[in-house]
Amino acid sequence: MRVLIADDEPPARHHLRRLLAAHPDVELVGEARGGREAVASILALRPAVALLDVQMPEGTGLDVVREVAAAVGWEGAPAVVFATAYDAYAVRAFELHAVDYLLKPYDAARLAEALGRVRARLRGARAARVDEGLLALLARADREAGYLRRLSIRVGARVRLVDVDAVDYFEADGNYVRVHVGGASELMRESLTALGERLDPRRFVRVHRSLVVNLRRVVEVEPLFAGEYVLFLAGGRRLTTGRTYRAAVQQALGLRP
Repeated sequence: MRVLIADDEPPARHHLRRLLAAHPDVELVGEARGGREAVASILALRPAVALLDVQMPEGTGLDVVREVAAAVGWEGAPAVVFATAYDAYAVRAFELHAVDYLLKPYDAARLAEALGRVRARLRGARAARVDEGLLALLARADREAGYLRRLSIRVGARVRLVDVDAVDYFEADGNYVRVHVGGASELMRESLTALGERLDPRRFVRVHRSLVVNLRRVVEVEPLFAGEYVLFLAGGRRLTTGRTYRAAVQQALGLRP
């Protein structure tokens, strides 16, 4: 199998190269560090398999598949295995759509399992290498493209642009929202309720009447009495959830009731 890998992190590419070397039937034909480079490499090298990181600069793994298919058709597109650092809740969405994936950090056994699925797919009689599960996932991504990706925050005479993914959490401040990024915060002229309706509910959850948290920033959880939790965020911040948001927190973080 001619394989191309795409990941913006050099250690991740090194890890994948080392694991692929254990498979005699695998030939690594190229590497890419971002979405645009991945598209160009796939079109030039025509690998049978593409191992794509979901989140990369200059285009996600889904963007890569979409652009390659637009250029050569689904019949000419490689079989795809996604690598992702998404939490377990997001990964279940990949499983639901029957798309092969590697949850970082993954080991040799998990990669071997994914490659086994790809071998079976390539041996099949189907002309197209991209199945209905991936098509469904692409359609879902298109539907969800309307969620807020960037914030425009007025700071004096200027407007500061902040990527939503970089936000640790949003905090209600009267009729405004305080946006917390790292150790800094900025005041945004919008209510927390209105802002919450524009955020992707798979990635942001309201955990208190005055708090909406970026799930990717939660690294540890401590249960308290009466249904409350302490959320420990990357960077050291601690947030206490509200009792009435217990079910939402449990579902979002995969906690047992």
